Amino acid sequence: MQSERGERTEDTAGRPADGGADPATEAFVAHRNLLFTVAYELLGSAADAEDVLQETWLRWAGVDLGTVRDPRAYLVRITTRQSLTRLRTLGRRKESYVGPWLPEPLLTTPDVAEDVELADSVSMAMLLVLETLTPTERAVFVLRDVFDLAYDEIAEAVDKTPAAVRQIAHRARAHVAARRPRGTVSPAQSRNALAAFQRAVETGDLQSLLDVLAPDVVLLGDGGGVKQAVLRPIVGAGKVARLLAAGLGRITAASLRPAQVNAYPALIIRLNGELDTVVAVRIDDGLITGLYAVRNPEKLSHMQRETTLRR
Repeated sequence: MQSERGERTEDTAGRPADGGADPATEAFVAHRNLLFTVAYELLGSAADAEDVLQETWLRWAGVDLGTVRDPRAYLVRITTRQSLTRLRTLGRRKESYVGPWLPEPLLTTPDVAEDVELADSVSMAMLLVLETLTPTERAVFVLRDVFDLAYDEIAEAVDKTPAAVRQIAHRARAHVAARRPRGTVSPAQSRNALAAFQRAVETGDLQSLLDVLAPDVVLLGDGGGVKQAVLRPIVGAGKVARLLAAGLGRITAASLRPAQVNAYPALIIRLNGELDTVVAVRIDDGLITGLYAVRNPEKLSHMQRETTLRR
């Protein structure tokens, strides 16, 4: 389809409106899941990642493909630059956010969990670790350690020299290593710990909760000022267990179901059949060390369907 000025028009997904395909569209569609994953890991927000993809398409559509040697690298570079711009805006939004800010949970496809490195990188625990990096450090770490881009490609994406990128990567890697979960946890271990946690919550058995929670467990809640949630981190097995036993024990219409969230087992809480809360966990040495309860309705839209992530 052409506009009145004779220009080709596209729909909002970046496809020609006449239904045909061209090299630019084919390349974008082929790498779309990868680009979404890059943006999501940099932003921790699926909604913002989708916006970045729209911006990436608009810029990609105007590129002379004859000058592009590697469409994948070129698209990742555009996505990274757009994500960095949005990340700084997102940082300002977080400053006025009511209560703790948690990443937006994703209902992920089963194959994501099979890629151990990808699963680890999109877990709620790792996304919170990435939040402690500067925007540039986060971009360099994700592009190098998760997506294995060459230093010169990363340098173009973040507007640094390759030598500077190497230094940033080293610094970011050390920062992440000091804060990431202490060991790799298999999906089976996560399921077992989560099942024990679910049974304890459903029965309101305080001792069973204490048995599955680490002494220094931290509970974070994200209601975004819209839904009631803890406004400060709750630290310690005793405090967390009592809060959970008392809070969920009063709700008779709640149902808890396991689901694959951000590549790891998590719990979905429904009230009267409606999605209310997503509870992701961090597990170290067989015990739950982190509980992340997302209640903000604006962050639960991607829990209605599975999201495909790619490296």
